[in-house]
Amino acid sequence: MKSVQNTHKYDALHDCLLMIAGALNRPQRDMAMIKAAGIDLDRALFPLLVQVSRFGPIGVGELADRVGRDYSTVSRQVAKLEETGLVMRQKNRQDKRVNEAVITPDGRAMTDKIDAQRVQVYQRVFQHWPEIDRETLEQLLSRFVTDFSQTEGDENNDQGSDAI
Repeated sequence: MKSVQNTHKYDALHDCLLMIAGALNRPQRDMAMIKAAGIDLDRALFPLLVQVSRFGPIGVGELADRVGRDYSTVSRQVAKLEETGLVMRQKNRQDKRVNEAVITPDGRAMTDKIDAQRVQVYQRVFQHWPEIDRETLEQLLSRFVTDFSQTEGDENNDQGSDAI
C-alpha cells in the first residue's frame, strides 16, 4: 500500500514532464521552427539534425533511442541528411562497428538558424521571469536529468522491492 500512496505525490510532476515532452515533440512546433528559421528541411529530419548538432558525434543507435524511433528508420533518415550534406557518417574511434553521425559545416549553418529561432521562443517564454528563476529551473532540470538517467536499468530491479 505504501508504494501506491507514494506514487501519487509524483503525479503532478509526471504530468508536467509529459506535457513538456509532448510540447517539444509536437510536429506543428517543428514546422513553425523550420518556417521561422527560413530553412528547407523535411520535418521528420528536423529532430535528428538538432540531436546530431547538440550531441554529435552520436551513434545511430543512440540517436534512435533519443528520438524514440527504430534503428533502421533513423539509419535511413541519417542517410537522407548525409545526401543533403547536413551530416556525415563516420566510424566510432573506439568501436569501428558503430556508425556515428557528425554535423557538417552546412548542417551547423542550418542549426545556427534554428538555434536563433529557439532563443526567440525562450525569450518570449521567460520575459516575465526573474533571471534567478530561469537559472534555478535550468539547474534543477539538469540535476533531474542526471539523476533520472542514472536510474536507467533500475526499473526492472526495483519492481518487487515493495511487494514483500
